[in-house]
Formats: sequence, structure tokens, C-alpha cells
Amino acid sequence: MTRMGLEVESRSSDSPYIERVWRSRSHGVDRMTSIATAHWDLVFWEHRGQVSASVQGPESGAGPAPVPEDTTFFGISFSLGTSMPHIPINQLVDGFAEIPDATHRSFWLKGSAWRLPDYENAEAFVQRMVREDVLVRDPIVAAVLRGTSPDVSERTIQRRCVAATGLTRGAIRQINRARQAAVLIQEGVPVHDVIHRLGYFDQPHLARSLTRYIGRTATQLSDRDPSEPLSLLYKT
Repeated sequence: MTRMGLEVESRSSDSPYIERVWRSRSHGVDRMTSIATAHWDLVFWEHRGQVSASVQGPESGAGPAPVPEDTTFFGISFSLGTSMPHIPINQLVDGFAEIPDATHRSFWLKGSAWRLPDYENAEAFVQRMVREDVLVRDPIVAAVLRGTSPDVSERTIQRRCVAATGLTRGAIRQINRARQAAVLIQEGVPVHDVIHRLGYFDQPHLARSLTRYIGRTATQLSDRDPSEPLSLLYKT
């Protein structure tokens, strides 16, 4: 899709470690609204011949984000419960960690040189991360966030959820519900149906959620020509 000079393409993945693979290109836009997300991303971008890389942490709320002109981006968004233990996820919430020595061919991660992944081979790259113990996945957290009930205490679940995602289970639910609401509204679903379908108390409750996590009102989400593009928003 193309909106205000920000072209975004994304796909799902069969890998249990990957939530989504995406790529984008910017032109004629210098800012976007970065919406809340419970997932963290590994992101690579090229601007004026210079390649950069970073780990982008979960975002607990919406906010403005700069967009460099004429830049190509590629990212892997990781599934909930997946983490890199050498970079504590709780230190990345609403922040990022730069990855050093990125070039067009490789970058440095946990003491080793890695070939840059791309949109087509993200799964093979992530599988190598798993084999080399750079990436781990907490099966209990993954199961709980899918809606199942493992035989462990609520206290254990909450502790492991924060350790694996940087967020509480309640925060993750609120973020994901707001993102679902935004997608439905963009698809033309009436606001009162969205409220009923997703369990909001009333219209003010939905409005507060959208403002906090999406940075848009329902009316703004219905606008086909927004003043500022949104970061990756997709139907799960």
C-alpha cells in the first residue's frame, strides 16, 4: 500500500518465532505515527548508501517518529514470548538498541558476523538465530498469549510474561485490542459494532484506547488520505 510517501509491504510467516516480515520505502514524508505494539523488531535500513541496523523494542503507546527521506527498510517482527536473552527486552520497551558494524553484506550480533537477511529468507535467518542460541522462546508465555491455560500459577505467568515481552499480560491485551479496533474501523466496521465485538465498555472507552495506543480517533482512522502515515498495522 502507498500512503503519504510511505510504501509498506508485509507478510505472515509459518515460523513460530516470527509474527510478521515487512519492508518499506519512504519518499516525500518526514514523519509518521508509530503505533503501540507488543512485539519487538529487528530492523535494517539503507539511507544514502549507508546501512544501519537496530533492535526496536515494544511500544507501550503511540507517538510521532521521524522518517528519513528516500530510505528502504526491512524488518522482522518477532512473536510474543520470543526474545534475545543477551539484550533484556524490559530495557527495550519504548526504546531501541543499535547493532554495530552493519554493511550491505553483514552485521555484528552477539560476537559473530551475520549475513544480512532479506524479505525472502527471513525464516532461514531466524532458524540460524535459534540454532546458535541467540533467540529463545518461552512456551508458557506463547501458550498463555494464544489463550490456553498452562498448569502454572498466575504469579509465574505474569513474571515470565514480563521477562519475555517487557510488558504485562494486561498491557499486551489492551495494545492488541486497540490495534484490532483500528483495523476494523479502517475496514468500515461501524464504531458501535467494534465496541461490542471487542468488549469495550462504551464509545469514550474506545476513544481513549485509540488515542493512547493508535494516536488516532475513529474519524481519523476512517480518513483515506491521512495527514501522517501510520507504522505497520495489519489484520491478524
